[in-house]
Amino acid sequence: MKKSIKFIILLIVAVLVLMLAICIGSVFITPSDIFKIIVSKLFDIHFDVPPIESNMVIFLKIRLPRALLSFIVGGMLAVSGVLSQSVLRNPLASSYTLGISSGAAVGASIAILFGFSFFGILTLPFFGLSFGLLTVFLAVALATKLDRNMGNITIILTGMAFSMFANAVIAFIMAFANQTAKQITFWQLGSFALKDWTHPILLFPIAMIGIFVVMFFSSEMDLMTFGEEQAKASGVNVLSVKWMLLAVGAILTGCAVSIAGVIGFVDLFTPHMARRIFGSRHKIVIPATALMGGIFMTLCDLVARTIVAPVELPVGAVTSAIGAPFFIFLYFQGKGGQRNA
Repeated sequence: MKKSIKFIILLIVAVLVLMLAICIGSVFITPSDIFKIIVSKLFDIHFDVPPIESNMVIFLKIRLPRALLSFIVGGMLAVSGVLSQSVLRNPLASSYTLGISSGAAVGASIAILFGFSFFGILTLPFFGLSFGLLTVFLAVALATKLDRNMGNITIILTGMAFSMFANAVIAFIMAFANQTAKQITFWQLGSFALKDWTHPILLFPIAMIGIFVVMFFSSEMDLMTFGEEQAKASGVNVLSVKWMLLAVGAILTGCAVSIAGVIGFVDLFTPHMARRIFGSRHKIVIPATALMGGIFMTLCDLVARTIVAPVELPVGAVTSAIGAPFFIFLYFQGKGGQRNA
Protein backbone atom coordinates (compact mmCIF):
# COMPACT_ATOMS: atom_id res chain seq x y z
CA MET A 1 0.00 0.00 0.00
CA LYS A 2 1.29 3.45 -0.93
CA LYS A 3 2.40 5.72 1.91
CA SER A 4 0.02 8.46 0.76
CA ILE A 5 -2.94 6.09 1.12
CA LYS A 6 -1.69 4.97 4.55
CA PHE A 7 -1.46 8.60 5.62
CA ILE A 8 -5.00 9.35 4.44
CA ILE A 9 -6.23 6.32 6.40
CA LEU A 10 -4.36 7.63 9.44
CA LEU A 11 -6.08 11.01 9.07
CA ILE A 12 -9.48 9.31 8.89
CA VAL A 13 -8.67 7.25 12.01
CA ALA A 14 -7.65 10.46 13.83
CA VAL A 15 -11.00 12.09 13.01
CA LEU A 16 -12.93 8.98 14.07
CA VAL A 17 -11.02 8.75 17.37
CA LEU A 18 -11.70 12.41 18.12
CA MET A 19 -15.38 11.83 17.34
CA LEU A 20 -15.41 8.79 19.63
CA ALA A 21 -13.82 10.77 22.48
CA ILE A 22 -16.41 13.51 22.07
CA CYS A 23 -19.41 11.16 21.91
CA ILE A 24 -18.62 8.81 24.81
CA GLY A 25 -18.89 9.81 28.44
CA SER A 26 -21.34 9.98 31.33
CA VAL A 27 -23.77 11.36 28.76
CA PHE A 28 -23.66 9.94 25.23
CA ILE A 29 -23.81 12.63 22.56
CA THR A 30 -24.93 11.31 19.19
CA PRO A 31 -23.04 12.21 16.00
CA SER A 32 -26.22 13.82 14.67
CA ASP A 33 -26.34 16.13 17.71
CA ILE A 34 -22.68 16.99 17.18
CA PHE A 35 -23.39 17.81 13.55
CA LYS A 36 -26.34 20.00 14.52
CA ILE A 37 -24.34 21.85 17.18
CA ILE A 38 -21.45 22.58 14.82
CA VAL A 39 -23.70 23.71 11.97
CA SER A 40 -25.87 25.87 14.21
CA LYS A 41 -22.84 27.57 15.77
CA LEU A 42 -20.92 28.10 12.51
CA PHE A 43 -23.76 29.04 10.19
CA ASP A 44 -26.54 30.11 12.60
CA ILE A 45 -28.86 27.47 11.17
CA HIS A 46 -31.74 26.28 13.36
CA PHE A 47 -33.18 22.76 13.17
CA ASP A 48 -36.76 21.61 13.72
CA VAL A 49 -35.45 19.19 16.37
CA PRO A 50 -32.59 21.10 18.01
CA PRO A 51 -29.91 19.36 20.07
CA ILE A 52 -30.44 19.12 23.81
CA GLU A 53 -29.11 22.24 25.54
CA SER A 54 -27.14 20.26 28.13
CA ASN A 55 -25.48 18.21 25.36
CA MET A 56 -24.47 21.45 23.65
CA VAL A 57 -22.80 22.71 26.83
CA ILE A 58 -21.03 19.38 27.43
CA PHE A 59 -19.81 19.25 23.84
CA LEU A 60 -18.60 22.84 23.54
CA LYS A 61 -17.20 23.44 27.03
CA ILE A 62 -15.94 20.00 28.15
CA ARG A 63 -15.64 17.24 25.54
CA LEU A 64 -14.36 19.13 22.49
CA PRO A 65 -11.60 21.17 24.22
CA ARG A 66 -10.52 18.11 26.21
CA ALA A 67 -10.33 15.87 23.13
CA LEU A 68 -8.39 18.50 21.18
CA LEU A 69 -6.03 19.10 24.09
CA SER A 70 -5.27 15.39 24.53
CA PHE A 71 -4.66 15.07 20.78
CA ILE A 72 -2.31 18.07 20.68
CA VAL A 73 -0.36 16.96 23.78
CA GLY A 74 0.00 13.45 22.37
CA GLY A 75 1.32 14.83 19.10
CA MET A 76 3.81 17.13 20.83
CA LEU A 77 5.21 14.35 23.02
CA ALA A 78 5.39 11.93 20.09
CA VAL A 79 7.34 14.38 17.90
CA SER A 80 9.69 15.04 20.82
CA GLY A 81 10.31 11.29 20.95
CA VAL A 82 11.15 11.20 17.24
CA LEU A 83 13.71 13.95 17.79
CA SER A 84 15.37 12.19 20.72
CA GLN A 85 15.57 8.83 18.98
CA SER A 86 16.79 10.22 15.65
CA VAL A 87 19.31 12.73 16.98
CA LEU A 88 20.80 10.31 19.50
CA ARG A 89 20.35 7.20 17.33
CA ASN A 90 18.99 5.29 20.29
CA PRO A 91 15.57 3.52 20.11
CA LEU A 92 15.10 3.95 23.87
CA ALA A 93 15.85 7.67 23.94
CA SER A 94 13.01 9.97 24.94
CA SER A 95 12.31 13.26 26.64
CA TYR A 96 12.18 11.33 29.91
CA THR A 97 15.61 9.70 29.56
CA LEU A 98 17.02 13.14 28.70
CA GLY A 99 15.54 14.65 31.84
CA ILE A 100 13.33 17.14 29.98
CA SER A 101 10.07 15.92 31.49
CA SER A 102 11.53 15.72 34.98
CA GLY A 103 12.93 19.24 34.66
CA ALA A 104 9.56 20.56 33.50
CA ALA A 105 7.93 18.70 36.40
CA VAL A 106 10.25 20.47 38.86
CA GLY A 107 9.27 23.86 37.45
CA ALA A 108 5.55 23.12 37.58
CA SER A 109 5.85 21.65 41.10
CA ILE A 110 7.56 24.82 42.33
CA ALA A 111 4.79 26.94 40.78
CA ILE A 112 2.12 24.77 42.43
CA LEU A 113 3.88 24.72 45.81
CA PHE A 114 4.28 28.48 46.07
CA GLY A 115 1.04 29.32 44.29
CA PHE A 116 2.74 31.45 41.66
CA SER A 117 0.39 33.16 39.22
CA PHE A 118 2.59 35.81 37.60
CA PHE A 119 1.25 35.15 34.11
CA GLY A 120 -2.19 33.79 34.91
CA ILE A 121 -2.90 30.58 33.04
CA LEU A 122 0.52 30.84 31.37
CA THR A 123 2.34 30.45 34.70
CA LEU A 124 2.58 26.64 34.66
CA PRO A 125 3.64 26.49 30.97
CA PHE A 126 6.21 29.20 31.63
CA PHE A 127 7.77 27.36 34.58
CA GLY A 128 7.56 23.99 32.84
CA LEU A 129 9.12 25.26 29.64
CA SER A 130 11.83 27.22 31.46
CA PHE A 131 12.92 24.33 33.65
CA GLY A 132 12.64 21.82 30.79
CA LEU A 133 14.91 23.94 28.60
CA LEU A 134 17.27 24.57 31.52
CA THR A 135 17.56 20.84 32.19
CA VAL A 136 18.33 19.84 28.61
CA PHE A 137 20.83 22.69 28.14
CA LEU A 138 22.61 21.81 31.38
CA ALA A 139 22.68 18.14 30.39
CA VAL A 140 24.05 18.88 26.91
CA ALA A 141 26.53 21.47 28.26
CA LEU A 142 27.86 18.94 30.78
CA ALA A 143 27.97 16.25 28.11
CA THR A 144 30.00 18.61 25.93
CA LYS A 145 32.48 19.13 28.77
CA LEU A 146 32.82 15.39 29.22
CA ASP A 147 32.90 14.65 25.50
CA ARG A 148 33.78 17.43 23.06
CA ASN A 149 32.07 15.56 20.23
CA MET A 150 28.89 15.49 22.30
CA GLY A 151 28.54 11.73 21.93
CA ASN A 152 25.05 10.29 22.03
CA ILE A 153 25.70 7.89 24.91
CA THR A 154 27.22 10.71 26.97
CA ILE A 155 24.13 12.89 26.43
CA ILE A 156 21.76 10.07 27.40
CA LEU A 157 23.68 9.17 30.56
CA THR A 158 23.95 12.84 31.56
CA GLY A 159 20.23 13.32 30.90
CA MET A 160 19.37 10.31 33.05
CA ALA A 161 21.51 11.70 35.87
CA PHE A 162 19.69 15.05 35.65
CA SER A 163 16.36 13.20 35.56
CA MET A 164 17.14 11.35 38.78
CA PHE A 165 18.27 14.58 40.41
CA ALA A 166 15.06 16.33 39.30
CA ASN A 167 12.97 13.49 40.76
CA ALA A 168 14.83 13.92 44.04
CA VAL A 169 14.05 17.66 43.99
CA ILE A 170 10.36 16.88 43.41
CA ALA A 171 10.36 14.48 46.37
CA PHE A 172 11.98 17.22 48.47
CA ILE A 173 9.33 19.73 47.34
CA MET A 174 6.52 17.34 48.22
CA ALA A 175 7.92 16.91 51.73
CA PHE A 176 7.06 20.58 52.32
CA ALA A 177 3.83 20.59 50.31
CA ASN A 178 1.39 19.45 52.95
CA GLN A 179 -1.70 20.99 51.38
CA THR A 180 -0.64 20.78 47.74
CA ALA A 181 1.08 17.36 47.85
CA LYS A 182 -2.01 15.60 46.48
CA GLN A 183 -2.28 18.11 43.66
CA ILE A 184 1.39 17.67 42.74
CA THR A 185 1.11 13.88 42.93
CA PHE A 186 -1.97 13.75 40.71
CA TRP A 187 -0.41 16.24 38.32
CA GLN A 188 2.73 14.08 38.05
CA LEU A 189 0.60 11.19 36.79
CA GLY A 190 -1.02 13.35 34.10
CA SER A 191 -4.61 14.46 33.58
CA PHE A 192 -6.76 16.43 31.16
CA ALA A 193 -9.51 17.08 33.71
CA LEU A 194 -10.71 20.62 34.40
CA LYS A 195 -9.14 21.97 31.21
CA ASP A 196 -10.91 24.54 29.04
CA TRP A 197 -10.44 26.14 25.63
CA THR A 198 -7.51 28.28 26.73
CA HIS A 199 -5.25 25.22 26.97
CA PRO A 200 -5.60 23.81 23.43
CA ILE A 201 -5.60 27.34 22.02
CA LEU A 202 -2.33 27.97 23.88
CA LEU A 203 -0.62 24.74 22.81
CA PHE A 204 -1.79 24.52 19.20
CA PRO A 205 0.45 27.29 17.75
CA ILE A 206 3.42 26.00 19.77
CA ALA A 207 2.86 22.50 18.40
CA MET A 208 2.50 23.73 14.80
CA ILE A 209 5.61 25.91 14.93
CA GLY A 210 7.62 23.13 16.58
CA ILE A 211 6.58 20.54 13.99
CA PHE A 212 7.29 23.00 11.15
CA VAL A 213 10.81 23.61 12.47
CA VAL A 214 11.42 19.87 12.84
CA MET A 215 10.18 19.23 9.29
CA PHE A 216 12.67 21.83 8.06
CA PHE A 217 15.49 19.62 9.41
CA SER A 218 14.04 16.33 8.15
CA SER A 219 16.84 15.81 5.57
CA GLU A 220 19.53 16.38 8.21
CA MET A 221 17.78 13.92 10.51
CA ASP A 222 17.74 11.32 7.73
CA LEU A 223 21.50 11.71 7.30
CA MET A 224 22.21 11.65 11.04
CA THR A 225 20.28 8.40 11.39
CA PHE A 226 22.97 6.65 9.31
CA GLY A 227 25.80 8.04 11.43
CA GLU A 228 27.32 11.36 12.38
CA GLU A 229 30.43 10.90 10.25
CA GLN A 230 28.34 10.38 7.14
CA ALA A 231 26.22 13.39 8.06
CA LYS A 232 29.33 15.54 8.51
CA ALA A 233 30.69 14.34 5.17
CA SER A 234 27.40 15.45 3.58
CA GLY A 235 27.83 18.95 4.98
CA VAL A 236 25.62 18.74 8.08
CA ASN A 237 26.74 20.77 11.08
CA VAL A 238 25.96 17.95 13.50
CA LEU A 239 26.54 19.85 16.74
CA SER A 240 24.36 22.80 15.72
CA VAL A 241 21.58 20.54 14.48
CA LYS A 242 21.72 18.54 17.72
CA TRP A 243 21.41 21.68 19.81
CA MET A 244 18.53 22.98 17.70
CA LEU A 245 16.50 19.76 17.65
CA LEU A 246 17.04 19.00 21.33
CA ALA A 247 15.90 22.55 22.13
CA VAL A 248 12.74 22.11 20.02
CA GLY A 249 12.09 18.78 21.72
CA ALA A 250 12.50 20.44 25.12
CA ILE A 251 10.03 23.19 24.15
CA LEU A 252 7.43 20.70 22.94
CA THR A 253 7.80 18.45 25.99
CA GLY A 254 8.07 21.29 28.51
CA CYS A 255 4.88 22.97 27.30
CA ALA A 256 2.94 19.70 27.07
CA VAL A 257 4.05 18.48 30.50
CA SER A 258 3.35 21.82 32.18
CA ILE A 259 -0.26 21.71 30.95
CA ALA A 260 -1.15 18.02 31.21
CA GLY A 261 1.35 16.69 33.72
CA VAL A 262 3.93 13.95 33.31
CA ILE A 263 2.66 11.37 30.80
CA GLY A 264 5.00 8.56 29.87
CA PHE A 265 5.47 6.18 26.96
CA VAL A 266 3.86 8.26 24.21
CA ASP A 267 7.21 9.61 23.04
CA LEU A 268 8.83 6.17 23.28
CA PHE A 269 6.12 4.03 21.71
CA THR A 270 4.57 5.96 18.83
CA PRO A 271 7.75 6.78 16.82
CA HIS A 272 8.45 3.04 16.50
CA MET A 273 4.92 2.40 15.26
CA ALA A 274 5.23 5.20 12.69
CA ARG A 275 8.55 3.88 11.37
CA ARG A 276 7.19 0.34 11.05
CA ILE A 277 4.26 1.59 8.96
CA PHE A 278 5.79 4.49 7.00
CA GLY A 279 9.49 3.66 6.83
CA SER A 280 12.42 5.78 8.00
CA ARG A 281 12.12 9.03 6.01
CA HIS A 282 11.45 11.79 8.51
CA LYS A 283 9.49 13.85 5.99
CA ILE A 284 6.61 11.40 6.45
CA VAL A 285 7.54 9.90 9.83
CA ILE A 286 7.27 13.24 11.69
CA PRO A 287 3.65 14.10 10.73
CA ALA A 288 2.64 10.43 10.98
CA THR A 289 4.09 10.21 14.48
CA ALA A 290 2.29 13.41 15.50
CA LEU A 291 -1.03 11.92 14.35
CA MET A 292 -0.33 8.57 16.00
CA GLY A 293 0.65 10.28 19.24
CA GLY A 294 -2.58 12.28 19.15
CA ILE A 295 -4.66 9.17 18.46
CA PHE A 296 -2.97 7.16 21.19
CA MET A 297 -3.27 9.91 23.79
CA THR A 298 -6.93 10.62 22.97
CA LEU A 299 -7.82 6.92 23.29
CA CYS A 300 -5.93 6.66 26.59
CA ASP A 301 -7.73 9.71 27.97
CA LEU A 302 -11.06 8.19 26.89
CA VAL A 303 -10.18 5.00 28.78
CA ALA A 304 -8.97 6.99 31.81
CA ARG A 305 -12.27 8.84 32.25
CA THR A 306 -14.68 6.00 31.41
CA ILE A 307 -13.28 2.62 32.47
CA VAL A 308 -14.04 3.09 36.20
CA ALA A 309 -16.45 6.04 35.93
CA PRO A 310 -17.29 8.20 37.80
CA VAL A 311 -13.73 7.87 39.13
CA GLU A 312 -11.12 9.21 36.71
CA LEU A 313 -7.75 7.48 36.39
CA PRO A 314 -4.52 9.39 35.75
CA VAL A 315 -3.96 9.26 32.01
CA GLY A 316 -0.23 8.64 32.55
CA ALA A 317 -1.05 5.32 34.23
CA VAL A 318 -3.17 4.31 31.24
CA THR A 319 -0.52 5.24 28.64
CA SER A 320 2.07 3.17 30.50
CA ALA A 321 -0.28 0.20 30.97
CA ILE A 322 -1.21 0.16 27.26
CA GLY A 323 2.08 1.31 25.77
CA ALA A 324 4.50 -0.92 27.68
CA PRO A 325 3.21 -4.32 26.42
CA PHE A 326 2.98 -3.05 22.83
CA PHE A 327 6.49 -1.63 22.99
CA ILE A 328 7.91 -4.88 24.42
CA PHE A 329 6.13 -6.83 21.67
CA LEU A 330 7.51 -4.55 18.95
CA TYR A 331 11.02 -4.59 20.41
CA PHE A 332 11.29 -8.37 20.64
CA GLN A 333 9.55 -8.85 17.30
CA GLY A 334 12.22 -6.64 15.76
CA LYS A 335 14.92 -8.67 17.47
CA GLY A 336 13.38 -11.84 16.10
CA GLY A 337 13.33 -10.40 12.62
CA GLN A 338 17.01 -9.47 12.90
CA ARG A 339 17.93 -13.02 14.01
CA ASN A 340 15.96 -14.56 11.14
CA ALA A 341 17.75 -12.26 8.71
